[in-house]
Amino acid sequence: MIDTSSFQGKTAKYHTLGCKLNFSETSTFARSLREMGVREAKKDEIADICLINTCSVTEVADHKCRQIINRMARQNPGAFIVVTGCYAQLGSERVAEIPGVNLVLGSNEKANLIQFLSDAWNNPTIGTNSDEEKKKAIFHSVKTKDIVTFQPSCSRGNRTRYFLKVQDGCNYFCTYCTIPYARGFSRNPTIQSLVEQAEQAAKEGGKEIVLTGVNIGDFGRTTSESFLDLVKALDQVEGIERFRISSLEPDLIDDELIRYCATSRAFMPHFHIPLQSGSDEVLKLMHRRYDTALFAHKINLIKEITPDAFIGVDVMVGCRGEEPQYFDDCYNFLSSLPITQLHVFPYSERPGTSALSIPYVVDEKEKKCRARQLLQLSDEMTHKFYAEHIGKEAEVLLEKAVRGKSMHGFTKNYIRVELNPTQVREEYDNQIIKVRLGDFNFDKTALKVEIL
Repeated sequence: MIDTSSFQGKTAKYHTLGCKLNFSETSTFARSLREMGVREAKKDEIADICLINTCSVTEVADHKCRQIINRMARQNPGAFIVVTGCYAQLGSERVAEIPGVNLVLGSNEKANLIQFLSDAWNNPTIGTNSDEEKKKAIFHSVKTKDIVTFQPSCSRGNRTRYFLKVQDGCNYFCTYCTIPYARGFSRNPTIQSLVEQAEQAAKEGGKEIVLTGVNIGDFGRTTSESFLDLVKALDQVEGIERFRISSLEPDLIDDELIRYCATSRAFMPHFHIPLQSGSDEVLKLMHRRYDTALFAHKINLIKEITPDAFIGVDVMVGCRGEEPQYFDDCYNFLSSLPITQLHVFPYSERPGTSALSIPYVVDEKEKKCRARQLLQLSDEMTHKFYAEHIGKEAEVLLEKAVRGKSMHGFTKNYIRVELNPTQVREEYDNQIIKVRLGDFNFDKTALKVEIL
């Protein structure tokens, strides 16, 4: 039983670190609290509740989590502080010891965050820590094998698009990664439940939905369905004009899926595919489930069927075992493919991962050097892709602009555009507008457009 009366008129602040999946979940938490009478605190207002949804993908992410927790405790004296997410799962006891923290929830428990919050909030033994008696926070977490709960989430982000959580957890156990330990094994809801959530987003005025998850190509493991079946079902949802797929493992991108998306009603010509390394030797060390030949096949097939498709690729540099010649192989491999953008991540050693047993270690200076090389390559790729579309007509979903500032949005194939402040109209927000793509803006992050 949740006692909502004690929350009436209270205020809350939220901070999310990490992936779009986390942002989607935080949005769902915030909506649940609003329904209980909790409003979001203004920027300079001291909140009654602080919720931090954490990430633990790198050592830097762990450090940021601790910083944010300490900052929110300092800026909101007396607030009830709740910490959840991956860092809370992997280090629940450590997080519970941070001064000011009241409640720590692991990956299995955050699905029932509101119930746990209500129980703790109304527990007289838990409250504001005093100088005389520092109380340790309550923490709830289970072992990875026992993480079985799926928390539904379809929430509007801070822009126009919605984020629909279609899957959680991962069974891959790549040697560098802690995500399976933080989020548990792969699991998903039914297609029917996801269609219903998409229909609700359409009723709320949503035009675009991004499918999110940890390993979404693995959808169907717990319901004996397939990701392609899900895509076909969502494609029929009236009112949603655009769907985007956040990330798909190369070995789980079915050729039939690529062909279907090319002719679908609402799935955009936009793919995000993690490569991690363009060296077959390094891919083996990572325990990835594909090689460069399979990856190249998928990229080339996409471009063959959908020449204008935007393809983003995740790459990790400086991982254990990445000897100089292997990085050169990776750079040359990426240079040979029609990729649009690279998301470059320096490798971060994570406790408990099997990668730590690989003997060859890349020093931090070399990691940064390799990252710079790939980021430069990425800039060249993206600039070339954008330049090829100058002068073309396109349909753009525009996003609300700050008064007096330019309006931004994205084409079907994820080209960022910029509308001059003199042309901005309030009614353009969350509308698909036909435009002509012009030259680059000042900082070359978008193409300028004119309304047609």
